[in-house]
Amino acid sequence: MSILRRIAVVSRNPELHELAQEVAHDVFVADDLIEALDIVETVTPDLTVFDESHAPASIRAFLDKTNPTGSPAQAAIVAALEPTSFDEQDYTRAGVSYYLAGRENCRRLRDIALQLRDRAECSAAGAATDDFFVDDHAASVAMVGRSKATHHVLKMITLVAQSRCNPVLILGETGTGKEVAAKAIHALRHPDEPFVAVNCAALTANLLESELFGHVKGAFTGAERDKTGLCELAGNGTIFLDEISEMPLELQAKLLRVLQERTFRKVGGLKDITCTATIIASSNRHLKKEVQEKRFRQDLYYRLNICPITLPPLRSPERRDDISCLAEYFLKTSEIRPTTEGRTVSITKLALEALQKHDWPGNVRELRNVIERALLLETTDKIGLGSIVIEPPDGEDLSGSLHPARAKDFSLEKAERELIAHALHETGWQKTQAAALLGITRATLYAKVKQYNIQKHTPHGHEEHPAPARAYMPEPVAVG
Repeated sequence: MSILRRIAVVSRNPELHELAQEVAHDVFVADDLIEALDIVETVTPDLTVFDESHAPASIRAFLDKTNPTGSPAQAAIVAALEPTSFDEQDYTRAGVSYYLAGRENCRRLRDIALQLRDRAECSAAGAATDDFFVDDHAASVAMVGRSKATHHVLKMITLVAQSRCNPVLILGETGTGKEVAAKAIHALRHPDEPFVAVNCAALTANLLESELFGHVKGAFTGAERDKTGLCELAGNGTIFLDEISEMPLELQAKLLRVLQERTFRKVGGLKDITCTATIIASSNRHLKKEVQEKRFRQDLYYRLNICPITLPPLRSPERRDDISCLAEYFLKTSEIRPTTEGRTVSITKLALEALQKHDWPGNVRELRNVIERALLLETTDKIGLGSIVIEPPDGEDLSGSLHPARAKDFSLEKAERELIAHALHETGWQKTQAAALLGITRATLYAKVKQYNIQKHTPHGHEEHPAPARAYMPEPVAVG
C-alpha cells in the first residue's frame, strides 16, 4: 500500500526507482536537476530523492529555487547507494532533511515516508481553519470562503448579531447559504438557546399557521390535542423563516402583528403568548419587486427591512475567489464515499479552471453536488477535468453525455483524447505539466499520446482516428 502520493527521484539508478515505487502512488523520475526542477514545480511532490552523484552545493541551489522557505512539507533526501566523498553534515548544511548511506540504510525510506505522512496529516488538521475560513466564528458555523464578499458578509453578521435588531432579513439567491448566515447570527446572539427553522414554501397557509403559532384542541377537524407552535418552542432563541416571500398574504398579516406586538395566539386560542425569540427571515426573491406585484405586503417588507444582509452569488466578481476554496473544502469534508481507502485528495489545475468559468446558478449547493459527483466518478487521487460534470443550461440535451454540449458523436476514447490534447495545448506541450494537470503520471501520458496519435502540430479539438493500440514501453523519464 502506498504511503505518500508523489515522490520525485533525481537519479538514473533503477534501484532507487524501485525503492520509491514501494512507498509512493506516483513516482516522477528526472535524469538531471534541470528536468527535476520542471517536475517539482509542476507536481509538488511530498519527497524529493537525490542520489550520490549530486553535490551538496548543487542540491542547495535546487532547493533554493523550489523551496525558498524551507518548508518541511517538501522534504529532500539523499540516498547514497554508492560511496561518495561527501558526508551527512555536508548534505544537512545544504538543506537535505535525511541522508541515507549504503543499501541497507536506504531501506529506511519506508520509515521516513511514514513520518512525512503523519506530519502532513497533523499539519493539515491544524491548518484547516486557516485554509477555508475567515475566522474562528466562520469555522464554527462552516461559513466557507475568504473572499472580499465573505469578509463583508461576516462583518454584517457580527454587526447585526451584537445589536438588538429584530427581525433580521437575509437576502440571496437559492444556494448562497442563507441558513448558514442565520445560524451564524444565532450562534453569536443566542449560543445556548434553540434554533428553529421552518420552510414557508413547503406548507399551506393553514398548516404553516399551525406550525408557527400552534393550536388548541378542537380548533379544527383533526386537532385532537393542544399543539405548541415553533414561535413558542424557540423560546429565547431564534426562529428562522426560510423563503418568507412564499408565505400566503393572509398569514403575512398575522406575522406582522407578531413583529409589532411581540405576541401571538394559537389557532383557536384566546390567550396572548409573548414571543421572545429573534425572528430571522430569508428570501431568494427581490422583495421590493414582490411588493410592487402585490405578492408581498408593503408594511411587512418595511418592518423586515431594517438592516438586511445580502449574500452575493458565486458568479459575482467579489465572490468568485471562494469557488476554489469551497471546492477544496467539499473535497476534504465529503463523506459520499463509504470508505477512505484510495481517497481523492486534490483537484487538478484544469478542473479548478473549469469550476471558475461556470456561472453556478445553483450557487454553493450546486458546487457541492458537482464535487461529490466528481468524487464518485474519479478513480485517482486527484479530481481531473474528465470527472467535472456540470449540468447544461435549460433546454440542452442531457442524453448519454457527461459533457452535454458535446453529446453528438460521443465516446470515451474521443473524450479522453480531447482532454489530453487540451492539457497539452494549455501547457505548451510541456508533458510533465500536462500530466500533473490531468492527474496521471508522465509515463501514462506518453502512452496515451502514442495510442491516440496526438501530434503537436494538430490543432486542439481536431478529430482524428486514434492509432491502433500497441505495446508501449515508456521512456525512462517517469515511473509509476
